[in-house]
Amino acid sequence: MRSRQLLAGVALAVVLAALAGCGEQAKSSTTATEPAAGTIRLGTLVPLTGRSSPSGESMVNGARLAISEANAAGGVLGRQIELVVEDDACDPGTAVTAARTLVGKDIVASIGGYCSSATVPTLKIFRSAGVPMVVAQANSTDLLAPKYDSVFLICGTVSAEADIAVGWMKQLGGRRLAVVHDGTSFPITLADSTAAAAKRTGDLAVAGEFELSQGATNYSRIVRKVLTSEADIVYYTGYYAEAGQLIKDLRDGGFTSKIVVGDGSTDGQLLANLTPAQSRDVYGTATIFPELMPELADWSRRYRTAFGTTPGTSTVEAYDAAKVALDAIKRAGSLDHEAVREAIATTRLDALSGPLSFNPDGTRAQPRFLLLRTENGKFSLQPTG
Repeated sequence: MRSRQLLAGVALAVVLAALAGCGEQAKSSTTATEPAAGTIRLGTLVPLTGRSSPSGESMVNGARLAISEANAAGGVLGRQIELVVEDDACDPGTAVTAARTLVGKDIVASIGGYCSSATVPTLKIFRSAGVPMVVAQANSTDLLAPKYDSVFLICGTVSAEADIAVGWMKQLGGRRLAVVHDGTSFPITLADSTAAAAKRTGDLAVAGEFELSQGATNYSRIVRKVLTSEADIVYYTGYYAEAGQLIKDLRDGGFTSKIVVGDGSTDGQLLANLTPAQSRDVYGTATIFPELMPELADWSRRYRTAFGTTPGTSTVEAYDAAKVALDAIKRAGSLDHEAVREAIATTRLDALSGPLSFNPDGTRAQPRFLLLRTENGKFSLQPTG
């Protein structure tokens, strides 16, 4: 037992030593043009600037942990792995430029993707270069529209989330639903899918579907529309930067019923600036939430040891995206893009986020979503029996 503990300690020390240089690697990886001799390069596009940058930074950490652990175990195909990071700022134009930069850096696969609106325009660039994409977070059905066989989604699509959300909102007592989005790819497709699911099942009457503007100082116009619609439950499908302001305005405007946010809003410090009264009866549909999942305790400990912070949402999916790519390279026995793509398509992993395999269209075979509720200024799991 003592020898096992010693070996485990040595392995952990190796991983931590590798991670100690991660911050410097992030800076250098955006300027390097040639991989170090014999290394395997994976690329990731995430928001490192802008309002979603905390999520992007968490995703980079998640991917780095997977790569550092693989390097400590000897790498893949006898070679070390390097993560090449580029900033897409959740902006389509920035993302296109960054994707071209990654392609020019000889990456074997892309493992990023947070905002769908920034990920969608990169599909053609990676496709033209033959680079397979394991999309860690973005899950708009717009990603499937080109019908590329080289795009694989770690998260369930908005269609799956919408179906689950409608059932849960009925369980929460909702009868008339107002859906609010920000007009960008993921939020609008989740909103449309939710409205369609509600109408298809008849579980909820759709009182209205409304669009707000990103970055506005207040959403009083949306509040008036929600109140006029006589909705008794609101589902906001956008991101947390706008979600906090919308919740404040809804409460200040007199909306006292339940508010539910999609997984783009449960990722981040949504509740940090809300009073207890404002956050009462606020719920969220979410993907993986490490701090609420005891089965991820050991992994969360490794993450905290490596980075000094608690793993937030987006970290697990980024870790799993890196694991999928590395597993595929190992099984392919090659860095050839097509061989790696074929290996990704046949993935069968017991991943952190659950059993992981892909349908023929690149969607995840067994998507997993959680229902969260606010409790003492934090999210907790809501039973969904």
